[in-house]
Amino acid sequence: MPLTPLDIVNKEFKHGFRGYSEDEVNEFLDEIVRDFEALIRENDELKENTSGMTERLEQYRKLESTLQSTLVVAQQTAEEVKVAARKEAELIVREAESKAQQIILQAEDKMKATLQEFERIRRDSDQFKARVRSLLESQLAMLSEGPGGRGITE
Repeated sequence: MPLTPLDIVNKEFKHGFRGYSEDEVNEFLDEIVRDFEALIRENDELKENTSGMTERLEQYRKLESTLQSTLVVAQQTAEEVKVAARKEAELIVREAESKAQQIILQAEDKMKATLQEFERIRRDSDQFKARVRSLLESQLAMLSEGPGGRGITE
């Protein structure tokens, strides 16, 4: 069991022949008691501070754990957002490529239709020219024959 200031104060020494001066011994013991009491107070304060520090340390450890968990969740969320954004970007690109392909096909279809229309108009024009030519030739032939079938003479 540890020594207390009261133990030091109550300690009695036997008086011996030609022993130490009782006043000096008592004075020294009083000084020891004061120093010992100061050490005990300081020790109690340090224990109290240590207890407070231990509580704060535990709070900081909990805070650190919470922050680490939050960081892990934030990293996972960021990765999920990146993956989702990548997928969305790929989807947008695929949709754009599909629309572009549709536009190209529509343009090709329109071009084919326009070429067909052009060919039809060209054929119709050729037929019209041929009819006009035929009509003109027949008119020239009639003019060449003249009235009564004789031709024009001059």
